[in-house]
Amino acid sequence: MLINYPYMTRLTDKSITALSILPDYEIYGSVTKVLGLLVEIAGFPESLAVGAHVHLRPKETLDIPCEVIGFRDQRALLLPFGTLEGVGLGCKAYIKSNEPAVRPDEAWLGRVINALGQPIDGKGPLKDGAVAIPLRNKPPPPHQRQRIGAQLDLGVRAVNTFLATCQGQRMGIFAGSGVGKSVLLSMMARYTEAEVAVIGLVGERGREVQEFLEDDLGEDGLKKSVVIVATGDEPALMRKQAAYLTLAVAEYFRDQGKNVLCMMDSVTRFAMAQREIGLSAGEPPTSKGYPPTTFGELARLLERAGPGARGQGNITGIFSVLVEGDDTNEPISDAVRGIIDGHIVMDRAIADRGRYPAIDILKSISRALPKALSDERNAILKRAKQVISTYEDMAELIRLGAYRRGADKAVDEAIQLYPQLEEFLAQDKDDSTTIDQSFKRLKGIVSG
Repeated sequence: MLINYPYMTRLTDKSITALSILPDYEIYGSVTKVLGLLVEIAGFPESLAVGAHVHLRPKETLDIPCEVIGFRDQRALLLPFGTLEGVGLGCKAYIKSNEPAVRPDEAWLGRVINALGQPIDGKGPLKDGAVAIPLRNKPPPPHQRQRIGAQLDLGVRAVNTFLATCQGQRMGIFAGSGVGKSVLLSMMARYTEAEVAVIGLVGERGREVQEFLEDDLGEDGLKKSVVIVATGDEPALMRKQAAYLTLAVAEYFRDQGKNVLCMMDSVTRFAMAQREIGLSAGEPPTSKGYPPTTFGELARLLERAGPGARGQGNITGIFSVLVEGDDTNEPISDAVRGIIDGHIVMDRAIADRGRYPAIDILKSISRALPKALSDERNAILKRAKQVISTYEDMAELIRLGAYRRGADKAVDEAIQLYPQLEEFLAQDKDDSTTIDQSFKRLKGIVSG
C-alpha cells in the first residue's frame, strides 16, 4: 500500500540543502599558548590560511569561533570573536572553513543581525539562501564593470543638489563625533529611491542602536533594509567582520539585479579594529599606530562597492569617517578620500549654530559632477556656490559690522540671499525632498 505524504518533497529539498552545507569531515589542532586574547594552535594542515575560521571547543557545550590572523614558528595565531573563558593548553581547535561565507536571502529584509549573521532582533531564525557569498569577496573585474548610472535620489536637499550622487558611486561622510552623521545616514536610508538599503553599524554605541532603528530609521526604512550591528564593546574581529558582512549582503542583492544603497558607520572603527588585530599579530605600527595592512584592507573593502558587472545591479556606497580631532587630514580620512568618489564634509561650527545637516558645501565635492546634471542645473549650482563663497569670504567683516552696504554689489547680493540658502540647506530628519523639488526651490532662490 502506498501512502501519500504531501510534505515529503519539501522536506527532502530542505534536507538536501542542509546536508550540502555540512562538511564531510572535521580537522582539528590543539592550543599551545594563550596570551591575552591571542591564541596559538599547532597540528593544523598546510591548507590553513589567514582569514580561516577555527572553533575552540573547551567543552562539548561551548564553542568559541576564532579567525586566523597570522602564523609564527609553525604555529597559527588566532583571535576570538568572543571571550576565551574555559580555554586552556591542549584545547581542541576545529578548522571550519578557509573561506568563510554567508547565505543571504530576500527574507533578510527588515531584519537586524550581528557580525556572525545571527539574528538579534527577536524575530526568529534567519532563512539561509541558496547562494554562498564569501565574506572577503572580490569586486567585479574592472573591465567588466558598468559605468555609474543616473543620479540617485537620497531625499536630502543639500546632497541631491550640491553633491549629486549617482547609482554605483561611493561617497564618504567626514565628521567628528556628535556632528550628526548617523542622522544624515538614516535620512538617506529612509528616503532613498534605491530598492534595498544595507546598513552596517560598526563599533556603534550599544545604547544608540535601538534609537537609530526606532527613531532615525523608522518602521518604513527598516522594511527595505538589512541592518548589521557590532557594538564598540565587542571584540575587534566582530567589528571587522561586521564590515565584511555588510558588503557581502549588499553584493547578494546586487547580483539579483537590484539597485542597492550600502551604508557603513563607520569606516574609521573598521580601521581601528584592523589596527588592534595587526598589532596583536606583531605588525609594526606606522602612522598613528596603524599597521601597513590597515590601508590595504580599507581599499579592498571599499572597492567592493560600486557598479556591478554587466547584467547585475549596483552598490551605491555611503561610508562615514569619524574624523579624529576634527582633522580631515588624519591618516584614515586621507586614505579613504583617495579611494572613494567624493566626500561630504560636516562641520562642527555649522552644527554649533543649529543648522542640520551640518554639511560644509564649499569643502564637499562629488566626482560625478558636472556630468551627472544638465547644463541648466549645473548653472544653478555654480550660481549658488558663488553666492555662498562670496558671503563666507566676507563673513568676519559682516559680523563685525566693518562692511558697508553698497561697497560691493556681489557682497550685497550675497548678504541678501545667504539666509535663504541656509534655510534651504537645513532639513529636519522627518522631511524628504526629491531631486526635482530641490532644484526647483534652489532655482527660485538664486534667480529671484
